[in-house]
Amino acid sequence: MVQAPLTALTLADFLQLAETKPASEYIDGQILQKPMPQGRHSAIQGELVAAINGVVRSPKIARAFPELRCTFGGRSAVPDIAVFLWDRIPRDPRGAIADAFAIAPDWTIEILSPAQSQTKVTKNILHALQYGTQMGWLIDPEEQTLLIYRPKQQPEVVDAPDDILPVPPFADGLRLTVRDLFAWLLD
Repeated sequence: MVQAPLTALTLADFLQLAETKPASEYIDGQILQKPMPQGRHSAIQGELVAAINGVVRSPKIARAFPELRCTFGGRSAVPDIAVFLWDRIPRDPRGAIADAFAIAPDWTIEILSPAQSQTKVTKNILHALQYGTQMGWLIDPEEQTLLIYRPKQQPEVVDAPDDILPVPPFADGLRLTVRDLFAWLLD
């Protein structure tokens, strides 16, 4: 859903607005509201955040965050999952995790919802890659397919059930197959 303001809104103005549910994003000068996550989206998101954090959080390598606003490069987007290397997680003066993340994630993961534009989601992933993101995933539950994006490379299609899902080097302990990922929809 596009919400057209009466006058042009800057990124700084957008960041002062109250949060919406589902989240709104500021993309190319427009405010776009994300679709409400549905069952398949939520199931995959919850299990995947836990699986990633189960490998990278305890050794303080990285941390996965669901629905975290990331503002960088003139945009403010809310990836379904944003993964940050431990040393890049913004902190407040006490050392606690900050509320504002004004940097690109190291790994961005989007889960396509039925009413969501694949083009818009892909553009967000490509934008993140331009600002230092190491890898982007676009998960399509309907097709049971992943598109893997890396900087300056062609996208890779991963859809064979026994294919191991490619991950950034910092998460190489995460060993999931396509079958594992979509089995979460059967539990």
